[in-house]
Amino acid sequence: MAGIGAKAYQDISLQTGVGSADPHKMILMLFDGAIEAIRLSESYVGTRKVAAKCEALGKAVRIVEEGLKASVDRNAGGQLAERLVALYEYITLRLLQANLRNDRKALEEARTLLGDLRSAWAQIGVNLAQSKAVAPAVSGKTAASPARDPVGQASLRT
Repeated sequence: MAGIGAKAYQDISLQTGVGSADPHKMILMLFDGAIEAIRLSESYVGTRKVAAKCEALGKAVRIVEEGLKASVDRNAGGQLAERLVALYEYITLRLLQANLRNDRKALEEARTLLGDLRSAWAQIGVNLAQSKAVAPAVSGKTAASPARDPVGQASLRT
């Protein structure tokens, strides 16, 4: 019975997070969901819980294909976007191979790649937050009160 309560709490937490998440946070949530689904499927490899393994891997594939890959703007992203889409397609392929062959190495590779991408995406968020925090301080300077450096030269303003 405790498992049902924990699942309900997790569902509410996810729904609340999705409702209040900015687009950057939504991508992080997709990464987290795919990684968690892969971890769950890893626990089923080699057991008789084939349906549960397939369900978990199916969820991971859907997140990568429909969420992460679909979030890439190929027109605006150019060559980088194309490479990212190719990587998502490769991850999808490895997940499908893992499902067909009960291949733990393929699952580990897919999970590692998604983990690396997630880390990079999280760092982008940190950098973005830092630049937003600095922007008001820099733009708060006015022409009427120029900032001066220690040697008396006017500082550059943005």
